[in-house]
Amino acid sequence: MIQLHDKQFVPFISAKEIDFAITKMVQQVEDDFIDEIPVFVGVLNGAFMVVSDFMKQYKKPCEVSFIKMASYEGTSTTNEVKQLIGINQDLTGRSVVIIEDIVDTGNTLVELKELFKKQNVKHFKIATLFFKPEAYTKDIKIDYIGIRIPNKFIVGFGLDYDGLGRNLSEVYKLKE
Repeated sequence: MIQLHDKQFVPFISAKEIDFAITKMVQQVEDDFIDEIPVFVGVLNGAFMVVSDFMKQYKKPCEVSFIKMASYEGTSTTNEVKQLIGINQDLTGRSVVIIEDIVDTGNTLVELKELFKKQNVKHFKIATLFFKPEAYTKDIKIDYIGIRIPNKFIVGFGLDYDGLGRNLSEVYKLKE
């Protein structure tokens, strides 16, 4: 068990399970983009570890960029997504794969889809390491899913609780 601020968390997903899920997603993406050079867009801050491990395994030509979005305060979503850092390259006619650490409500995806629609991308795909189907309220297709999880608050592997826990190599869930 670990303590972050005023909350306790218990082990939930091992580093080995995370690595297996990322490997599976990389293989699927490589199969889908045989003759293309995709642009991977990591959503900061949470996805930095997912993007790093994903990129180490992706063996074909590709580009990577980042966008910073925010929608959480503490353990709750604000239901309002703010773009804090945007993309500064022309993506017209390019294939974009968003790399997320976690998809729960889907609010961030709605904002991202609108943003990239305006950029006239050729393909817009979404990859997420963690997916909470119980919490997902949108109709946007998620193309690559690493691990489906229950609607529990988690930390580790890039995910935080008020700034703490991102550096953990495994994932912990809030102790009930």
